[in-house]
Amino acid sequence: MPAPGLQELIESVERDTAGRDPLDLLATASSTVTALEEVGDAVLGHFVDRCRRQGHSWSEISAALGVTKQAAHKRFSFPAPTLERFTERARRSIDAAASAARSLGHSYVGTEHLLLGLFAEPEGLAARALAETGVDRAAVEAKVLEVIPRRAEPLMDNPPYIPQASLALQGALVEALRLGHNYIGTEHVLLALLRGRDTLAGRILGELGVGREAIEARLLAMITALIAARRSR
Repeated sequence: MPAPGLQELIESVERDTAGRDPLDLLATASSTVTALEEVGDAVLGHFVDRCRRQGHSWSEISAALGVTKQAAHKRFSFPAPTLERFTERARRSIDAAASAARSLGHSYVGTEHLLLGLFAEPEGLAARALAETGVDRAAVEAKVLEVIPRRAEPLMDNPPYIPQASLALQGALVEALRLGHNYIGTEHVLLALLRGRDTLAGRILGELGVGREAIEARLLAMITALIAARRSR
């Protein structure tokens, strides 16, 4: 199946953009390119994983890709992240990300699915903070489908994480450490997604008017209130 050509992509951006303002066109083009990159990584990751399951070495895989062994390993050795330090609620939201991907017919878990998964825990700080800004799951899903349509295709029980999604979950640990927390909750996942403005989740949050500083301030206020409530018991 041939990849879309330059002219086809340009025409697609122009069709999908309501106005003809150059900045609107640029924003749509940026989202389209991001989506293509994430899907491309997922496609390659799928076949790299198949090669690994069939016993092919990283040397063979790197030769097929035309890159060094080190570059191939660094790019594609992204298993589903370990979750020892994540709270139960955060773990369930991550499980829900895979479910969200499957429900949309997407054969990978991307940052957009991690964002959708946060809404599976409505009592989680991330979902509560997003709700207070007027952002709900339906709005996020609509934005996702604007870029990556729903598909009907065979799905794996455990779709692979693309690199951006794995890095986002690693970023959640960074956010927890930065805030001095000894656990990783849904709030840290949300902050990590907001930091990744070059990812699809980051772009969607930006388009929906979710600002990192405002959300972080709200999350910290929620955490402070929770701590005070526990101490008063």
